[in-house]
Amino acid sequence: MLRLVSLGGIVVLLALCWTCSANRRAISWRLVGMALLGQAVMGGVFLYWQTGNLWLRAFGDGVKDFLGLAAQGAGFVFGKLGTGAALDVKPPAGVDAAAMPDVSLGFVFATQVLPTLIFFSAFMAVLYHLGVMQFVVKGMAIATARLLGTSGAESLSACANVFVGQTEAPLLVRPFLGKMTKSEIHAVMTGGFATIAGGVFALYVGFGIDAGHLMVASVMAVPAGLVCAKLLWPETEEPVTRGTVKVPVERTAANVVEAAANGAIDGLRLALNVGAMLIAFLGLIAVVDWVLAFASRPLHSMSLMAGDEVLSLDRILGWLFSPIAAVMGVPAGEITTLAQLLGKKLVATELVAYGDLARMKDSLSPRTVMIASFALCGFANFGSVAIQIGGLGAMAPERKGDIAKLAFRAMFAGAIATCMTACLAGVLTA
Repeated sequence: MLRLVSLGGIVVLLALCWTCSANRRAISWRLVGMALLGQAVMGGVFLYWQTGNLWLRAFGDGVKDFLGLAAQGAGFVFGKLGTGAALDVKPPAGVDAAAMPDVSLGFVFATQVLPTLIFFSAFMAVLYHLGVMQFVVKGMAIATARLLGTSGAESLSACANVFVGQTEAPLLVRPFLGKMTKSEIHAVMTGGFATIAGGVFALYVGFGIDAGHLMVASVMAVPAGLVCAKLLWPETEEPVTRGTVKVPVERTAANVVEAAANGAIDGLRLALNVGAMLIAFLGLIAVVDWVLAFASRPLHSMSLMAGDEVLSLDRILGWLFSPIAAVMGVPAGEITTLAQLLGKKLVATELVAYGDLARMKDSLSPRTVMIASFALCGFANFGSVAIQIGGLGAMAPERKGDIAKLAFRAMFAGAIATCMTACLAGVLTA
């Protein structure tokens, strides 16, 4: 039954995009059909087919073990704080050291998760220096362009978003940004909102989110993002890069060692940014909850709320996003929880939402955890709108007006795309 609900959710999301389309007559239904087919095939191989699911689990375990190697460096720099190992505690006078229990500070985010970002960023920088990632991205872009009929530039940017961030991926098509059609710019921006970067992929695996689910969600988001982008803003012009895919190879490091060092520095910036965002957003959410709790008092006096009930950001987001969560195919008792996560992702970034999911996943059904993992896997939030306008506007100043005009529509398309991949995962998983 829940699978049928998820299938209905895909129909609802497609209908929502069609309703909000800028030009319904120009929609390429071939593109929509082929993109949905591509999504279904990818999802079917890794989520429905038993052998493919075993491959996915093996990949997830391998990624987890690989990222665990970051503990070697973290342990050297932070000691046992970086590994979570038992601390050496000096026993009180007259107490036998052997009788002392092992003492550990347990999980410390700053010293056990953030170092993973630095390690993974350095590793990705090495792969880019060697040309490995350019080869992978080009192969994906060629397949996408031929399957969907999209232009080379928008296909390349969409595929690059699987591995790099929402402002780094457009750098691959920077020479064409000024000449892009509005539909192409919209697709480029949607791709950034519909996926996460490779660096934060490592972060969420550190949270305890399934690496296989994150990887499949990121890859499935490529056709999903293009579907939503082309439904909301169909192509009505002739793209300059139609039928061609060119990947510029620009090396900024003299050798592998310098590439790794540059990647580590970029990872450090990202780690500091993540830490700062968590401190700021979690604190601000606490302020909002405090204000809402205070505002609940008049409602109690007017008997509009029970005495033990208080307003909170989670509660309000749960009300607002319940209609979307309800069509995604999770158990009825967990719809509000999923709605709260979706709302928090939009308002306070997916970073905070994934943190909440990691804390509560043991109390949720495996199906809800999986669907939430897919639905949160994207940068579609209000903060990212400013990031994209600033980043893409700097790359193509002459198109800044178009970029600003399309930004919120692209964010909406990116959010719908992640929900669509979540619904498809719900269809393919019991």
